Amino acid sequence: MTPHVPQRPVPPGLPAALAPLHRRVSALVERLPSTPPSTLAALVLDRALLPRLPSDAHAALQGRVVALQVTDFGLRVHLRLVGRRFHAAGDSAAPDVRVRATAMGFLKLARGDEDPDRLFFERELVIDGDTELGLVLKNALDAIGPLLRPARSTH
Repeated sequence: MTPHVPQRPVPPGLPAALAPLHRRVSALVERLPSTPPSTLAALVLDRALLPRLPSDAHAALQGRVVALQVTDFGLRVHLRLVGRRFHAAGDSAAPDVRVRATAMGFLKLARGDEDPDRLFFERELVIDGDTELGLVLKNALDAIGPLLRPARSTH
């Protein structure tokens, strides 16, 4: 008897006929090294998050590995804050804390569309590993507010 493997969530709005292809592609993405997307994520977070990061969160994150997983696309990044910059931590570094959500969950969080507490308690945002570090991250996101600005109207 084979163990039950949960189905990867399908992004909202994706036609049902494309779900099998989406699952195959995201399973492939999940097997790829995390360093390229981690390097890109580090550059983005250096600009969007780091200047607004409270000093207590900055201190708590120093040298710690944070893994972010976009569950519906198989994408994962491993980041470490060293000094005043985020860096790709690589796949061999065990994460101190892992934050998992769908792409839409991360987008809601970044835009400030949803309260991080609501996402957490409704299990749209899952944080595991070092509980204290996870709480520092969640509280920092609460304090910072939206990381992305709404698109400007061209009217």
